[in-house]
Amino acid sequence: MNWIIIAILSSVCILIGYIYSLKYRRRYNFFRALVMLCQKLDVEINFSRERLKNLFSNFDDKTKRSLQGLDKNFLDYLENNVPLEEDKLFKGMNFLKQNEKDTIFLFFKSLGRSDLDNQSKELKNYEKRFEELSTLATTENKKYGTLSIKLGIVAGLMVVVLLC
Repeated sequence: MNWIIIAILSSVCILIGYIYSLKYRRRYNFFRALVMLCQKLDVEINFSRERLKNLFSNFDDKTKRSLQGLDKNFLDYLENNVPLEEDKLFKGMNFLKQNEKDTIFLFFKSLGRSDLDNQSKELKNYEKRFEELSTLATTENKKYGTLSIKLGIVAGLMVVVLLC
């Protein structure tokens, strides 16, 4: 019976480390998808000149998963013609820092608000910002993502050593 409790406690420690590492992986995937979103919007707005609703509706599934529902929340805003609110846009997204949320919120708030040339310039500007955030998220994922898994394993082994 004692071994079962030790195994469960060590498994919980490892699971906590894995769950904590998912935060960094989500941030990494999210910012990569945001950079791809800017690139796609720039290309589509310049060449096909589709409406924003159609552009956001036609994203591939991998990009939609990586955006963590941000595209769906923005589509809800476009369809309902209500003011864009930060809380509704980032609903369920607890892995972003406040300054990142502010930058992303300004990006979505500026979409469709200017003429074609200025919109293209804004998209390229935000793409550069998102690439910087993506680079930061990549280094944090490499550093802290694997570290949290390793710390979970070490904590699990410490539980085994202390309780045996």
